[in-house]
Amino acid sequence: MKKSVPTKTLKIRVKDKHSNQLQKMAVAVNYVWNYCNQLSNKAIQDRGQFLSAIDFQQYTKGANKELGLHSQTPQMVGREYAIRRNQFKKNKLKWRKSYGTKRSLGWIPINGQSIKWKNGQVYHNGSYYKVFDSYGLSGYEFKSSSFNEDARGRWYINITVQITPTKNTNTGMVGIDLGCKDTATTSDGEVLHGREYRKLEDKLAKAQRAKNKKQVRNIHAKIKNRRKDAIHKFTTGLVKSNGAIFVGNVSSKKLIKTRMAKSVNDAGWFMLKNILSYKCNYAGVFFEEVNESYTTQTCSGCGIKSGPKGISGLNERDWQCAGCGVQHERDINAAINILALGHGRLVGGIPCL
Repeated sequence: MKKSVPTKTLKIRVKDKHSNQLQKMAVAVNYVWNYCNQLSNKAIQDRGQFLSAIDFQQYTKGANKELGLHSQTPQMVGREYAIRRNQFKKNKLKWRKSYGTKRSLGWIPINGQSIKWKNGQVYHNGSYYKVFDSYGLSGYEFKSSSFNEDARGRWYINITVQITPTKNTNTGMVGIDLGCKDTATTSDGEVLHGREYRKLEDKLAKAQRAKNKKQVRNIHAKIKNRRKDAIHKFTTGLVKSNGAIFVGNVSSKKLIKTRMAKSVNDAGWFMLKNILSYKCNYAGVFFEEVNESYTTQTCSGCGIKSGPKGISGLNERDWQCAGCGVQHERDINAAINILALGHGRLVGGIPCL
């Protein structure tokens, strides 16, 4: 059985002078997408046939010359359309709009063979694109890539590259409890505070009342960037100092239906677990999500369930065990229990090897 090659995606900012050229290409991509959308819907209605990526390739062959795209880009658009149609199980997907206030953000898929690093720039379809190279792209072999536009009109190139996992020699272990007041608390007492949206909530509300759409977009981007930066710094520190990391399997799907929805979305649990997962995979650190049920209520010293319960007990940040009398900080106690659960599962698996 062939082993999968570990990869990661690098996101690099493209200099603004290329925005107009990339926007024209994005309009052409939207045209191909909408053509596939119309063609697929008509084939389903008339013949009951679901066109495949190969079928779209036959219909879009040669379109790149008229649209100014690379020959493989229409093929990748057709393939992506077929994947998303099957994923969402719909006969027809949304149109990609190229103009107006509700236009679709620019997207240009690129095959790995049609892009390269040349003369200190990204080379694609006969053109050079200057980027802010913070990764040293000359040392990577490019796989599939794409140009993407954000809400502020800035363009980025996302490049999938092959990586060589490093051998981890750390022996430390840590458990992580996810929460709303603090995004994450470790069993060692380290805290990721989060709440980036709350910090700029008043400023955002003023911009929304003034109907300043540009400022609203900038504030949302600032919140996102601050959250991502804090999570990257937090997770990098954990990966560098531990050999095994365990996190509670708390899900935001149920909690966003409650009054805590804003705090849950602000915490960014999914982003934290996703970033931690791929960093552990790259660094050779063992990572696992464990069932966190009753970890808040259970005393990490004696195991008696005497801690705060349910939503009504969220305000209790410190509590004393009724069994052994130990004073606990709520989140640290839960993180210690998560570590114990993960450690027990890890040890239990060793005899089976």
